[in-house]
Amino acid sequence: MPMTSADAVLFYADHAWLGGEGTARGVVIETAGGRVTGVRQDVPVPPPGATHLRGITVPGLANAHSHAFHRALRGRTQRERGTFWTWRRQMYAVADRLTPDGYHALARAAYAEMALAGVTCVGEFHYVHHGPGGRPYSSPNAMGEALIAAAADAGIRITLLDACYLRGGFGMPLEGPQSRFGDRDAAAWAERVSDLKGGAHARIGAAVHSARAVPSEEIGVVSGWARERDAPLHFHLSEQVAENEACLSAYGRTPAELLAEHGALGPLSTAVHATHLTGRDVTLLGDSGTGVCMCPTTERDLADGIGPARALADAGSPLSLGSDSHAVVDLFEEARGVELDERLATRHRGHWLAADLLRAATSGGHASLGWPEAGRIEAGAPADLVTVTLDSVRMAGSATGSLVESLVFAATATDVREVIAGGRHIVGDGHHLLVGDVPAALTAAITEST
Repeated sequence: MPMTSADAVLFYADHAWLGGEGTARGVVIETAGGRVTGVRQDVPVPPPGATHLRGITVPGLANAHSHAFHRALRGRTQRERGTFWTWRRQMYAVADRLTPDGYHALARAAYAEMALAGVTCVGEFHYVHHGPGGRPYSSPNAMGEALIAAAADAGIRITLLDACYLRGGFGMPLEGPQSRFGDRDAAAWAERVSDLKGGAHARIGAAVHSARAVPSEEIGVVSGWARERDAPLHFHLSEQVAENEACLSAYGRTPAELLAEHGALGPLSTAVHATHLTGRDVTLLGDSGTGVCMCPTTERDLADGIGPARALADAGSPLSLGSDSHAVVDLFEEARGVELDERLATRHRGHWLAADLLRAATSGGHASLGWPEAGRIEAGAPADLVTVTLDSVRMAGSATGSLVESLVFAATATDVREVIAGGRHIVGDGHHLLVGDVPAALTAAITEST
């Protein structure tokens, strides 16, 4: 299914965020071949033939951390008390039921939900690689290929972050459903992932699932594979105190120190969560330019804690955002969550400008996923446009001088009305134009998976 059109198309935005602290009025966005070719401001009326985007238009949002099959867990995991580790048992039960066809259906619906929320690019942190018992499919990348196809069907771009996952914990073998995650070793992982093919809408990256899931001597293979290809490398980092304690016991190092020792840090790398860090960990990440992806709604849902996002940014780590377990799919909620959680932790307000948080949701996320040209409304960028209405009860009365603040601190995903991805209109008037009934698609796919 084509992602772009070679025809020139004009869009007229009543208000548009072009990357600064405020917005511009009367913005004409010229596009051709799926890319922006020109931007003009202060145009009083829409030019003839232009598609009128009523509200505030921003670049497409990037969901930098997704586990698509976790969407099947929404609500179900709220029936019990416990911790991340008790939640994980229910997650494994869903993972054990997935098939390539079922995963395609679930991911297609989950990605369509993201599109409705303004997401035009997803970073899929993928680790369910093989069949039950760890038996490879006849096509070894059948599950990853299903995800790439699902993104195309939903009209969005994807970076498939194929995760190396070799151990069930420090010094522990894979057990039960975990057997579906593992390759023989990192060399076998590299051989398999090297056969994955990207395309116009898809790029391939790498992931070290976590310090607990990849032996120290294997981390360098994964980081080396990514470095040789200038590909993004992501990893879960210090999400749990117990993980830090186990890593210190096994290696005498924190997870960040272990990853640094084996070449996993750097400007093409992104640490996900980074919740429980030492001061030295913060310095290692910042000095290396390693990005950090915060997922506030999941971190709250799993009772993980509040990570030091402000300290990491001050140290030099670029910020991106993800919905992770999809307890909520709303990048505006993730953006304000970074600020509001910091307020709870410090009892002070105003740690981030609204524009900084919006950059994390747009250009910051795209850069972390290996699409540095995206996430901006400027000539040469992909024609990804998201328009949020100003007529909802949440956005009504927004002042022209503070539209960015209203967007970040008041809007929700339900306020998204129009989404253009790569020049292609995929959401119109709040309805997905490629996946006709997204709730029905979600219901059917989740019923099959649970």
